[in-house]
Amino acid sequence: MALRLHEGDDDHVHEIALGRRGELVEYIWKVENVELTTVGIDIGSSTSHLMFSGVRLQRKTQALSSQFVVVERKVLWQSPIMLTPFLADGTIDADALGGFVAKSYRHAGIDADAIDTGAVILTGEAIKRRNARAIADLFAADAGRFVCASAGHHLECALAAHGSGAVALSRELDAPVLNVDIGGGTTKLALADAGRIVSTAAFAVGGRLIAFGADGAIARADEPARQVADYLDVDLPRNVDRVVHAMSNTIIDAIHGRTTELLARLLLTEPLAVGGSMPRYLTFSGGVSEYIYDREVGYFGDIAPLIARHIREALARGRIALALRTPQEGIRATVIGASQFTVQVSGKTIHIGDPAALPLRNVPVVAPALELEGDVVASDVAAAIAAALMRAPVEENRAVALALRWRGEPLYPRLRALAEGIALAFAVEDRAAAPLVLMIDGDVGRTLGYILEQEIALARGVLSIDGIQLKEFDFVDIGEVIRPADVVPVVIKSLLFSGAPQAAHDSPIHYRPLAGRRSLS
Repeated sequence: MALRLHEGDDDHVHEIALGRRGELVEYIWKVENVELTTVGIDIGSSTSHLMFSGVRLQRKTQALSSQFVVVERKVLWQSPIMLTPFLADGTIDADALGGFVAKSYRHAGIDADAIDTGAVILTGEAIKRRNARAIADLFAADAGRFVCASAGHHLECALAAHGSGAVALSRELDAPVLNVDIGGGTTKLALADAGRIVSTAAFAVGGRLIAFGADGAIARADEPARQVADYLDVDLPRNVDRVVHAMSNTIIDAIHGRTTELLARLLLTEPLAVGGSMPRYLTFSGGVSEYIYDREVGYFGDIAPLIARHIREALARGRIALALRTPQEGIRATVIGASQFTVQVSGKTIHIGDPAALPLRNVPVVAPALELEGDVVASDVAAAIAAALMRAPVEENRAVALALRWRGEPLYPRLRALAEGIALAFAVEDRAAAPLVLMIDGDVGRTLGYILEQEIALARGVLSIDGIQLKEFDFVDIGEVIRPADVVPVVIKSLLFSGAPQAAHDSPIHYRPLAGRRSLS
């Protein structure tokens, strides 16, 4: 028996054996879909964990499109949360961490060779350890498949806000949302409005700045905790209550935009710049958030539950006036996986100043908040790029990809002003620096690249590629120019974050006893 197509027209009858029909359907599906297995590894100040995800990408519906987009993501396995192992000499315990990751692979039933792509993110205190880069490279030995990033304070703020779902929530509610990520060593603020991060800030308050031994005595007190005790002029071991209360009040002050003397001492960045986006909603993420949202009652020998108790009381008594929402991710907000898709770009409108610089791998994307619709002002362009660079995982003498959304006519004065702004932002770079990659969604790549390289003589190589849309936290691989087609293959690796929270946290806050610890509140 055969399958007949194009009924009623003998010139277009094709017969396909039904036994092969399934093979044909499977072949067509594989042409239009890509399935990947990904892993996200988060090595933080207080805790470390990883997550395996399955990602399905599908070809865009436009005819002959070569772009694939993520259409489905599912969690395959999540590891337990482990305390990040630090050694007395100031390094991360690579053996312990490596054993944890290897054990996670075994428990998940996933072989390392089955991983298509992934992300290793180091945050907080983990970045400061002397062997931090070696640790990242240990878990990303296949550098072509993995993204490794050391998250500075601004980047960690943004990662947490995206990962928790706060950024998506600001778009859904069409209102500013403040995400407060309280981790082991730092508290990160990120103000999101209309689906974009407006401002970020961080200060040294966290749930593991003071740790206790089995006997209840202080086993470790980090420098910020001692700073708070000095500010209060108290003896720390005898006044844990007062120190924790002061830390908690500092978080509450920061939520309301009050920069007190103590907060000023603990700031790791400039204060949060609110501007015209006054927050209306509030979300919490990070390890302490598990206690705030009543998802955790266990005790791990630190002050996290005590900070959470003060925050919960402030919410219950109206000391925090913003409307509280529950995010989809709390302690796992920083990184939850990575995916990739490929775009084929025409060589007719691109500028490759130094073909020898290709290929490039794992180039971080910087996405400045620029509205390139009307007049372009060079100083505004430079300021927006500088702000975006603060949030990006850009290392010295490493390539960086600048994502630009071009609007309006490609008039020379507008393009010249854009080029001058880019040059101002990268003025401190020298000729030995890695190339600057421009990724533009309009058809101005060749012209902009020419202006930067030939007219302004930017002191670094320029690769200008158009027809691509990128966003923050993307990383790109750029292959060599393919002849004679003159196309450049570009692989875009995107961190995948949770969507918007589903519902408001509008129920009363209930308190549960903390097991194994005397009350300090």
